[in-house]
Amino acid sequence: MREIDRRPFVFAVVIYLLAWFLGFPIRAQSAPLKEVECTLILDAASGETLYREGVCDQRFSPASTFKVPLSLIGYDAGILIDEHTPAWDYKPEFEAVKRDQKTVDPTIWEKDSVLWFSREITRRLGAERFAGYVSKFDYGNTDVSGKAGKNDGLTRSWVNSSLKISPVEQVSFLRRLLAGKLPVSDKAHAMTEAILPTFQAGGWTVQGKTGTTRLRNDADKVNRSLGWFVGWAQRDGRTIVFARLVVDTKRSDTPKGLKTRAMFLKELPNLIKQD
Repeated sequence: MREIDRRPFVFAVVIYLLAWFLGFPIRAQSAPLKEVECTLILDAASGETLYREGVCDQRFSPASTFKVPLSLIGYDAGILIDEHTPAWDYKPEFEAVKRDQKTVDPTIWEKDSVLWFSREITRRLGAERFAGYVSKFDYGNTDVSGKAGKNDGLTRSWVNSSLKISPVEQVSFLRRLLAGKLPVSDKAHAMTEAILPTFQAGGWTVQGKTGTTRLRNDADKVNRSLGWFVGWAQRDGRTIVFARLVVDTKRSDTPKGLKTRAMFLKELPNLIKQD
């Protein structure tokens, strides 16, 4: 039997122990990101958990689901006026993908998930007011500082950056929104509900927002696909709030949020029993 040369291993251990003894920093390796899924549904009025499956208390980037609180902020601050005002024209400096190179109003912004429109809202707010709103909302970890050294918190903190939120926190936020308990005007609540996309699912009228981004850490060889679908649904006088999150172990070539939404809408009628 061939004898294994253990000298390289022994040498590595000696170097590691020597570095530890001398106080040199030792950089820990990030563990590979595992697949994460969560489906969480609560009764909007009572907060009773109607369905829960998967890992629902782990925080991730909200991605475009952040357009829900950002809508509240925009209307409360007077930057957004109604469903179709303002309508802002695209500018080359926005550097958007081709499908978003168009005139966008609040309804189109939510429906087509236009990132440059979000950035124009936060730019008009300014960093201090923006951070103040997120803090008052108690939204996730409330960290809108952005990536270290990038000075991009005002325009990118919610896109795979510093701001993170769990499915549990998503549904808690949505319950407060529907109850009118967030520190914004009645108009901001009403207009946000008015522009959020609407879908049908087996008798349920669903309003919700998708979110898509890609995650990567030191141990990953490829970007991981993250998809959200969060919102509320009504049927026969009953209102529920929900969050569906899927984090794949591999990259998806199509927006993960759209797939996540399609699966949730298909499954919803069987997840909640009607009295």
